[in-house]
Parts: sequence; structure tokens; C-alpha cells
Amino acid sequence: MEEKTNGIKKLFESDKARKIIVIIGIIGIALIFISSISGINTDKKTETEGFSVTTYSTEIESDLQKILSSISGCGETKVLLTIENSVEYVYLEDSTTKTKEIQPVIRGVLVVCEGGDDPVVTQTVTQAVTRALDISSAKVCVTKLTERR
Repeated sequence: MEEKTNGIKKLFESDKARKIIVIIGIIGIALIFISSISGINTDKKTETEGFSVTTYSTEIESDLQKILSSISGCGETKVLLTIENSVEYVYLEDSTTKTKEIQPVIRGVLVVCEGGDDPVVTQTVTQAVTRALDISSAKVCVTKLTERR
């Protein structure tokens, strides 16, 4: 063991080894500096691929449609969501560090279902949507699905 530590000490005492270590350190610092200037994002998930309002609303619509159609008396169901804005990211001042993400605001939900003319179904669907999305009942409209001819 003592031989290894003596070998390492000799390696660091030579000028050639010191120069190599200094050069490697400078190259490492240069790479870090270049990546911060060029804006290379080392996160696995970037903002451009991380969020889409269309995908967000489509997923919610799909989930609501599946759940609501399973409510007794609801029958075939279609859901439309209106969204106020896109996702907002809050960063530290003069930094690329994201502190939080503010989700889009849901402005309204339209539910069209076969049982939309039944007051009990309408009330049940409205309660389900308001609780699932944490919105007021004034933002939910439930109506009857008509047959196409």
C-alpha cells in the first residue's frame, strides 16, 4: 500500500504530470463555460418537448369522456375543454433554474351526452367535472347529445 502512495506522490511531483492535470482542468472549465453560454440544456426533458396545451387538453378531454360515459344514465359522451393560457414557467432571477410550473387555466367544459336532458344526470356530471378539475359549476355546461341522420 505504501508503494502505491509513493508512486502517486512521485507522479504528482513531476512537472509533466502537473501540466497534464492543469490542462485537463482548464479544458473541463472551458467546456462548462461553453455549455452555459451556448444554452445547451443538460436536463433530460426540455420545455419544448415537455408541454403542449393541445396534448394537455386532449388528455383531460379523453379522461373525462371515459369517466363520464361510465356514469349511470350518461351514455355516449363527448367533452370539449377551453383553456385560457399555456403553461408558465417561473425561474430564479438571472438563472435557468426553474422554480415552479403554473398549469393552464381551464375556462370552461362542455359535456354532450345522451342523458344530458335528465336533471339528475346533468347534476351528477356537473359535480364530477367540477370536482375533478377544481372549477366552479358556472364553467360547466351539460347538454343532450342528439342523433345524426
